[in-house]
Amino acid sequence: MSNINNKIIGYFAVHSSQQVLCDGDACVIAGGQSALNRYIKSSHFSCSEYDIRKTRVGEVLEGLLLGGAYAFDQASYDIFYRAANKQGFDFKNQELPVTEDGNHFIVVRVRE
Repeated sequence: MSNINNKIIGYFAVHSSQQVLCDGDACVIAGGQSALNRYIKSSHFSCSEYDIRKTRVGEVLEGLLLGGAYAFDQASYDIFYRAANKQGFDFKNQELPVTEDGNHFIVVRVRE
């Protein structure tokens, strides 16, 4: 795995039931642990029910190629799209509108 694939882009949460925290069908990726905790709380879940884990570019790219979807916050997407593009992808720079609840994501899927 190249250094780019090992680059940490953010965090995701796994519930004690082993289900990954999602927004719709997309795995939520946040740029920081505190941002992920805010999303968990705003979704009316308890942070203590979740294990917060780091995720890397290579893991997300592999998931995308297997048909998965990811919901990035702005901080994690900014890191992800630049690193993925260095691996031959063509993701565009996108910006989210700033809102009060902060629960808006850039959803990414790879369609073949």
